Amino acid sequence: MRPYEHKAQYYETDQMKVVHHSNYIRWFEEARTSFMEQAGAPYGKMEQDGIIVPVRSVSCDYISMTRFEDTVEVYTYIESFNGIRMKCRYEIRDKKTKEIRVTGETSHCFLNEDYQLISLKKSFPEYFKVFKELEGKNNLYDEEGKQDE
Repeated sequence: MRPYEHKAQYYETDQMKVVHHSNYIRWFEEARTSFMEQAGAPYGKMEQDGIIVPVRSVSCDYISMTRFEDTVEVYTYIESFNGIRMKCRYEIRDKKTKEIRVTGETSHCFLNEDYQLISLKKSFPEYFKVFKELEGKNNLYDEEGKQDE
């Protein structure tokens, strides 16, 4: 797996010339979309198959500032998954220094097109397998890769 990369844009900064806190939530979504695509469960394909994956909750801890033109890497992990609900964890790190900028979590559920909860294990076993295999794995990213500049 490769972490998602993002270069901070000027419009994402605030009056203090640091990335506004709300942008990290967007970066979580961008990283999660990339992560799911790499894992073999792209959002677009899941939606074509009639699966909706809404965000139920989000939390974010701000550790250090990201500034305009900084490039960050977003590491995404599946913290827990039971086929109906999923919790993702994120680490946003400076690409050069590997300093942690932000950590956070999102929780999700799986719905059909009628907005009814579904079990991936029963309805879509191929997606269930993908997420179950990734659940709890903290070694998805090559340690050597984290050190590349």
